[in-house]
Amino acid sequence: MKWYAPYLQTYERPLEQVSQTVLQQVRTKIAAMQSDAPLASVIAIAHNEETRLLSCLHSLCDNKVDFPVELIVVNNNSTDGTEQLLQQLGVCYHNESQKGPGHARQCGLNHAKGLFHLCIDSDTIYPPHYISTMVHALQHKGVACAYGLWSFIPDERHSALGLWMIETLRDCYLRLQQIRRPELNVRGMVFAFKTELGRKVGFRTDIIRGEDGSMALAMKPYGKLKLVTSHRARPVTGNGTISQDGGLCGMFVRRAKKALQGFGGLFVSKKHYEDSDDNLL
Repeated sequence: MKWYAPYLQTYERPLEQVSQTVLQQVRTKIAAMQSDAPLASVIAIAHNEETRLLSCLHSLCDNKVDFPVELIVVNNNSTDGTEQLLQQLGVCYHNESQKGPGHARQCGLNHAKGLFHLCIDSDTIYPPHYISTMVHALQHKGVACAYGLWSFIPDERHSALGLWMIETLRDCYLRLQQIRRPELNVRGMVFAFKTELGRKVGFRTDIIRGEDGSMALAMKPYGKLKLVTSHRARPVTGNGTISQDGGLCGMFVRRAKKALQGFGGLFVSKKHYEDSDDNLL
């Protein structure tokens, strides 16, 4: 059985379909995990994630750690039952009315108490050693931030084999891109950094997407952007991006073309990227 199988029982299920027993179990685990003097702050952002947030938080509070942790959720202008779920779980949360991942992540960063900061996406399920593995990576000398790889959740429309092939090809490309342009690999759902440095740099709030990679780029002068390849730090997430690309074949073709077009640039470092007009707020 896959490690994430228990969390799929509540993944993409409306709050009214979740048993009170499960909610109470997760509430108890969250309360036991929370520390007022954490080494690591685990900060999830959520915009209308009522049906996926419970699975995410359940996986996080099942993490095996031997150091103090705080868990915070930023409710980013949700209009569904996200806030109701947060209240039922008793999790520490903050409301951010300015919509956008940059605003949400900056809100979480402003409230974080830990020495280390782990960014979390609420539609993602995390393995039991995720927190400790990412914190361990940040404790290496000369590391400014760390980021990981991820997998997709198989379903009736996306086979495990097809997803594995897409992930394997993508991972190979990311490993090459890590050589000179690691900032382009960074995704907010698998991004961690030292809190003090994060506050010095700050998240960009003037763009629709890319706040994670922009922060990583700004951190390059302060140390290494470390790629964590261990499966202990490899979460699983929904496959909405695959559907947007027209399925597995569409995603493969689109990404293969993009990879070939930019292959030469993989081996040239950049200090600045131009923002496209459609990504500016």
